[in-house]
Amino acid sequence: MLIHVESHKQDKSVGRIRQQNESKIIAAAEIEFARHGYKGASIQNIAERSGLPKANIHYYFRSKQGLYAAVLSNILDLWDEVLSELDPDGDPAQELEAYIRAKMVLSRDYPLASRIFGIEIMSGGAHLKEYFQDGYVDWFKGRTAVFETWIAQGKMQPIDPAHLVFLLWSSTQHYADFSCQIDAALGKPQAMLERAEFDTATETLIHIILQGCGIRQP
Repeated sequence: MLIHVESHKQDKSVGRIRQQNESKIIAAAEIEFARHGYKGASIQNIAERSGLPKANIHYYFRSKQGLYAAVLSNILDLWDEVLSELDPDGDPAQELEAYIRAKMVLSRDYPLASRIFGIEIMSGGAHLKEYFQDGYVDWFKGRTAVFETWIAQGKMQPIDPAHLVFLLWSSTQHYADFSCQIDAALGKPQAMLERAEFDTATETLIHIILQGCGIRQP
């Protein structure tokens, strides 16, 4: 089964009620898919959790496939947007710091969506094949080109840009995908990290990654 994952951003003409209902449905769907996976997820459970009739779920998303695609698209839109904002003409210290902070906020605020994406990838990414084929290579090369520009300008060490991006992805999303392990290690079973602890983790990543790239913090 192949799901076409595309942008789910709202047009300005879409009514506020529709936006609110879709947000409720996606939030409920994140919980259901994270707990039971795609196959085990139930539209009825999503409807009950969202507080909306089951008919409304099908009205907005038509099928479980469409809803699953919307959940994936929601987090992918956010991730892709922050990476696309890296400016080759900017200061790499400021650009990378802003990126890491943004990704950590997404891990804090959208942990379930990140886990669903992780489960999908570890299962082979069958529902993401179109997403990865639709100009994805060119988009990724455009992102690594930013680091190549900084390297050519002597603003950072000659580190392989692709693997640096992979490191940035994995280190920031770790706090969403492996939160259970992190909570246990810090003696906080079944409890979310407090904002101060997220801030500490963010500052640690910024320091290590910038130092490793040979970039001095302001």
